[in-house]
Amino acid sequence: MNLDYIKPDEWSIIEEGFNPDHIKASESIFSLGNGAMGQRANFEEHYSGATFQGSYIAGVYYPDKTRVGWWKNGYPEYFAKVLNAPSWIGIDVLIDNERLDLNTCKNVKDFRRELNMKEGWLSRSFMTTLNNGKELKVQAKRFLSLDLDEVGAINYEITPLNGDANIVFQPYIDAGITNEDTNWDDKFWDTTKVSHQNNQAFINAKTMKTEFHTCTFMESKLFINGESIVIEPIVKTEASSIQFGYSQNVKQDETFAIHKFGGYTVDRNHKKDQLISAAKTTLKKATELGFYALLENQKTAWADIWNLADITIKGDVKAQQAIRFNIFQLNQTYLGKDSTLNIGPKGFTGEKYGGSTYWDTEAYCIPFYMATKDQKVARSLLEYRFNHLEKAIENAEKLGFKNGAALYPMVTMNGEECHNEWEITFEEIHRNGAIAFAIFNYYRFTDDFSYIQEKGLEVLIGIARFWHQRANYSVDKKQYVILGVTGPNEYENNINNNWYTNYSAKWCIEYALENIQKIESEYSTDYTRIMNKTRLSKAELKEWQDVSSNMYFPFNEEKGVYLQQDGFLDKELITVADLDQSQRPINQKWSWDRILRSPYIKQADVLQGFYFFEDHFTTEALEKHFDFYEPFTVHESSLSPCVHSIQAAKLNRMEQAYQFYLRTARLDLDDYNHEVDEGLHITSMAGTWMSIVEGFGGMRVKNNTLSFEPKIPKQWEAYSFKVNFRNQIIKVHVCQNETHFEIEGEGELNILVNNETITIAPNNLVTV
Repeated sequence: MNLDYIKPDEWSIIEEGFNPDHIKASESIFSLGNGAMGQRANFEEHYSGATFQGSYIAGVYYPDKTRVGWWKNGYPEYFAKVLNAPSWIGIDVLIDNERLDLNTCKNVKDFRRELNMKEGWLSRSFMTTLNNGKELKVQAKRFLSLDLDEVGAINYEITPLNGDANIVFQPYIDAGITNEDTNWDDKFWDTTKVSHQNNQAFINAKTMKTEFHTCTFMESKLFINGESIVIEPIVKTEASSIQFGYSQNVKQDETFAIHKFGGYTVDRNHKKDQLISAAKTTLKKATELGFYALLENQKTAWADIWNLADITIKGDVKAQQAIRFNIFQLNQTYLGKDSTLNIGPKGFTGEKYGGSTYWDTEAYCIPFYMATKDQKVARSLLEYRFNHLEKAIENAEKLGFKNGAALYPMVTMNGEECHNEWEITFEEIHRNGAIAFAIFNYYRFTDDFSYIQEKGLEVLIGIARFWHQRANYSVDKKQYVILGVTGPNEYENNINNNWYTNYSAKWCIEYALENIQKIESEYSTDYTRIMNKTRLSKAELKEWQDVSSNMYFPFNEEKGVYLQQDGFLDKELITVADLDQSQRPINQKWSWDRILRSPYIKQADVLQGFYFFEDHFTTEALEKHFDFYEPFTVHESSLSPCVHSIQAAKLNRMEQAYQFYLRTARLDLDDYNHEVDEGLHITSMAGTWMSIVEGFGGMRVKNNTLSFEPKIPKQWEAYSFKVNFRNQIIKVHVCQNETHFEIEGEGELNILVNNETITIAPNNLVTV
């Protein structure tokens, strides 16, 4: 049964009523992040019930040794773990010597939790009676600052309701933490120093093996009814934690509050021996501003983000809530400030999957960041891969490739492959295609060729070399084939001639050749530099051309469709509609052997190719392939519904497109996959944005011109979105009977609407 306790609201995620069964799910859903760090929505006070404690620092990881029963040559040595970092949010609370713990209280009334997405904060309030009879009102609010991204702030207030009480706040920081996800139960952190000075506390710790040095810090301010007070703390220091105790006799109906400021300084940004001094500088800035001024800055920072990124939906509150939740979480995860970072599949909400980036970034996230931010942000994501090119070449060498062939990792933190399931590590090589496509997609949208000229062509050459070597000539078919692969449909392993993989390989080679020719004719200095660096010869280019021109694609004449792989029609072709629902999800009910022999498709595979290379095929061809493959698709990947929603909208199947949209948009809010307690599906959230902008809005770039073919679900009265196209902001407002276009700035722009050219100019609303 899906979750249904999240209250519909346009701008907030709201939970009302305390239910211990929802704790772990809510810890994921109400997570906070600011691009530099993040945390699950754990309670500040002690909680003895079931909980998944999680705080995370961007770019900090541990190389957990691979655990497999049978080692194979080429296996990565480690699986990179997203590390649970030292915690700074904790505030133990004693009321007349009894600890506040919602798991042991007599009752909990008026429990309410709100994640305010418009302003970027999390609040929680409740009333409770402790076992000693004390009745309390508790209110807490916290946020992770976008402006000072090394710091977060908490306002925690307690009001005794049935008599005076002695209240002790015990804020602490703790480096004695463990990961939920670990292969060998290794110790990930080593505490090197615990210190305090002038109401400030610091824990220096380093990660084992990777040697990331961090300083976790805190400082607190105290208030009675809003008036600042000073209490000398009782300090308790242990090997990996430090706690301050502030005791105050509080009268009935008075409010005792603590403002706690905490966070991390990391040697990714500071010198190792200056982490404490950097923390002091950050704390000085935060405490001088104070909680409320920091909060006002937070609201302003989020208003700037929403000004461009927001999508409005009129007439469907759950759909509106869902798209804003997805946009909010994407921005909490990655803001483009640091080109050494990327977008992990769980972001800052959990530890599953490990690694900081998959091919999801290139396939799903780059379109979102291109259109909702300055194009430099998307360029940073491309540069991340360029910076890892040498590692991609090393990864390919480990598998027997040579001469600068590059295989980008399926999962990585630093460019090295760190995914250790053989059918993924060795075979899911289509990821190379997504990385090349992202370069094409970026240039198509931004018209910024300088990236290809300066860096991107080297990536394309490495990828083309890989495809050239990975294909082999079939004497029987008299064409080039690609054997032993896993396509996007991970429910087929070690199959031959996955159509999407073969098509991507052909396209990658041709796109590399096209750009080599362009740079040779237009940028001779860069051409000479790149050719000298890569030692690329005309003879090798001729071999590439031979492979791309003679690539084999499995095709069935009778059905008129490309086959997902050579043996697809040998399967027992029972559609999902005829599959007993008690067998779903098959990845939890069936053996892997049975899944591999079944026709069931985890996510878009052939249809992923029709999405990427839409211009290469007619709408009639898309319809034929959609009708053939979608009935076998179980959508048991978070990346599946969005692609199908876009294609259903293109085919004018708006009810189907809408249902797929809801599935992708509310995947976590309604817990479709029964796993939200493990963390959110961050990268697929970008697909939700694509479902509206590219699906319903029909946004494309055609012949170097921004194009729209707007449609609207019958369930909506209207929707609107903005895109930043080549530094011009276009607003699109779609109603049931007409669409409005506006442009911000000073210049006018020609766009296509339903293949007709119209001109939009500043201060001029155009209605179609």
